[in-house]
Amino acid sequence: MEVITSERRRRHWSRADKERVVAAALEPGATILEVARAFGVHSSQVFRWRQQLCGKEAAAPGFAALTIAADPHAAAAPTQGLIEVELGAEAKIRISGAADVATVTAVIAALQAGSR
Repeated sequence: MEVITSERRRRHWSRADKERVVAAALEPGATILEVARAFGVHSSQVFRWRQQLCGKEAAAPGFAALTIAADPHAAAAPTQGLIEVELGAEAKIRISGAADVATVTAVIAALQAGSR
C-alpha cells in the first residue's frame, strides 16, 4: 500500500541507480517503456538519463543493416494452374499444372486444325 500526502517530494536517484536503469534499457529486446515501468519512473526520464550517461551519439536512434533472404528450408510451392479452351461445341481441352507457351500454342493449333 502506498500513502500519498499532499506534500510530494521528488525522489533522488543516485548515479548508480541511474546507471542500473540505463543498463536495463540498453539490454537487447528491452523497451524504454517496460524499463521505466519496472523502475517506477517516466520513460522520458530514462531517455534523459541515457543521454546524460552515454552521450548524445549513443542516445540517438539509428538503423541497423538488414538483409532479407529467402528461407532455404521453405519448400517451393507447387505451381498450379488450369487452362480450359473450347473451340466450338466439339473441340475442348483442359491443361492443368504448369504448361509452357509452346505446348499451349501447339495444342490450340491442333484443335483449330481438327475442328475444320
